[in-house]
Amino acid sequence: MIRSWQRWNDASRKWLWILVIVGIVASLPVIVQRVQTESSAKKVEFVFNYRGLLEVSAYQANPAAYMDEQLDRLKASGVNTMAMFESTLDEMSKARRIMLFNALDVAKMTQTVLSPDGNYTYIAFTNTENEQELRPMIEETFRNLGVTVMPWKYQDHAGLVIGLGMEEAVLKPMPLDPFAFAMLRDKGFNILPRLSDNIRYDHEMLDRELAFYAENGVNRILFEGEAVKGFQDNGAMNSLQDFADLLNKHGIGLATIENLKAPQKGLNNLAYLTDYNIVRLHSLSDLEAGQDKKTLSDRFALATKDRNIRMIYLNVAPSKDAAKAAITNPINNLIESLQGPEGAIQRIQDNGFEMGQAEAFQIHDASWQKYLKALVVLGGVAFCALLVSYYILPLTLIVFLLGLIGSAGLYVLKPNLFEQALALGVAISAPTIAMILAIRKVKEIKNSHPHISTGRRLTHSVVLYIKTSLISLAAVPFVIALLNNITYSLVLNQFRGVSLLHLGPILLIALYVFLYQGTSVWQELRNWLRMPITLVWVVAAGILGVVALYYLSRTGNAGSLLPGEAWFRSFLENTFGVRPRNKEFLLAHPLFIAGIFAAFRYRWALYAMIIAVMGQLSMVDTFAHIHTPAVLSLIRGALGLGLGLIVGLIAVFIWHIIERCWDKWSPRLLKP
Repeated sequence: MIRSWQRWNDASRKWLWILVIVGIVASLPVIVQRVQTESSAKKVEFVFNYRGLLEVSAYQANPAAYMDEQLDRLKASGVNTMAMFESTLDEMSKARRIMLFNALDVAKMTQTVLSPDGNYTYIAFTNTENEQELRPMIEETFRNLGVTVMPWKYQDHAGLVIGLGMEEAVLKPMPLDPFAFAMLRDKGFNILPRLSDNIRYDHEMLDRELAFYAENGVNRILFEGEAVKGFQDNGAMNSLQDFADLLNKHGIGLATIENLKAPQKGLNNLAYLTDYNIVRLHSLSDLEAGQDKKTLSDRFALATKDRNIRMIYLNVAPSKDAAKAAITNPINNLIESLQGPEGAIQRIQDNGFEMGQAEAFQIHDASWQKYLKALVVLGGVAFCALLVSYYILPLTLIVFLLGLIGSAGLYVLKPNLFEQALALGVAISAPTIAMILAIRKVKEIKNSHPHISTGRRLTHSVVLYIKTSLISLAAVPFVIALLNNITYSLVLNQFRGVSLLHLGPILLIALYVFLYQGTSVWQELRNWLRMPITLVWVVAAGILGVVALYYLSRTGNAGSLLPGEAWFRSFLENTFGVRPRNKEFLLAHPLFIAGIFAAFRYRWALYAMIIAVMGQLSMVDTFAHIHTPAVLSLIRGALGLGLGLIVGLIAVFIWHIIERCWDKWSPRLLKP
């Protein structure tokens, strides 16, 4: 019975590999539709924060003239959209449409003693036109909040008294400033409204606002704060569904800001209800707006090309410069970063994009995909079972059957978790299996040809490098097909387990190299356990721990760069158009080629494969960044392989010189 089961497990590998191939073939049409989706939206939109420009203008000698001049310059530089927040009393005051007074100010003006009661806010309109346009809006806003509003007069100017302290009154959001809206539209700017969820959801008011936006060319809105409009009242009013219906009615989509500390609450739900009429937006903070013009240009071009960004949001703020004894701002710097042959706009256009109002992706997701994905799942489970077979062969069929049962159950209960877990399993399995097969091939060749020539060592090293890379890349079709969902492209949903992907194959190859190279796993384990622990081992373990922590920190976006690395990355990007990964072509790939070359002569060189597997898993990880276009990821991986081969051949040449020197001088050094 045991022998029969062993024969079944031995024979199952061939069938599992066939299932893997079937899964790869089934994934190809899905990949084609993924590429079609990514190619469906090519317009890039530059957006400027109007509120920031208003704050900068408030410090100028002639605010209105300065505002007019900067708007013309921004329009000429390629900025076609202005982001407008819901207006506040503070913003109206900076625009000089109203004057604000607190109770103390009024007491001084009327030469009376400040009363212990009546901590109110006093508004005076600066002209009749402002009063006629803004008074109804202000009164409606505060009365809807249950705040008393009464007439007031300052000299010959009409005004209002609001029954709130000024500190709180200036925070209450109101509809967009109608004067600023009209002025910006007359200048030819599109408007990107920024809506908050700070007041009670009002269907009628929102319907009127969205109708007005649609009439004035608004096709997208951006939310301010930690939640989307309607989130707070959703439980009581089903407001998210209602708001989505209004957005669909008026043909208005959404924008989502990348790399927020926490996703805006309700955004995923609202995106789903609007059929993912949403684009990704990259926001440049006012603190970053002063960066070098070349750095900004690189940043904007890279965002649109590498991360499916279709909106670039520019922020500015005034700042005190003690050295210049002046109030400065980065507007000139931003404009210069956009213009010229090396400016962001020209580079974005050179990458195949055009300037205009950003459009959502047209999702290509045919109904037949679900049938092909079933075959992809079958091949993915087979890939994971193959990995187990190279460590514990008797469990191969059991793991495959349990994998199928578990996949079916997880698909029903938590489909997102299922697709991510299987994608992670395949992403770990492929580079690990590829490296194991390379190690086995080295041992096979070495055993059959103990004294292999230098030329054949080099040939076998290059051939193994190509074969190993192809097997590792076999995981890519599975990762793309399993995660082919617009939510990943828009980063509304993210592939989890990146740290496991970066660490798993390294640990598995270390396990294989340390325990599977002798006559018995248990014998090798006993030998390692019997080894005395010395101070050198302790220090080495500490160093490896620090290196591992730094390596894992580099797997995310928050990892710190080494000195000069930012410049080198920019150089690679500008030279090749797509930046290959440094750890692939400078470390892991050359180490694989040189390590295999050395292993044909020295058995201990196989330990280098523990580090070399980083290159194989990194290639797969590149495609796990679903927000990066698949074609670009393919180019990045190919560049890494090509450059890695060149650097690897140089490393082999250097190693061969060391070998020759050692062969020549070691007999003399070791001679008694």
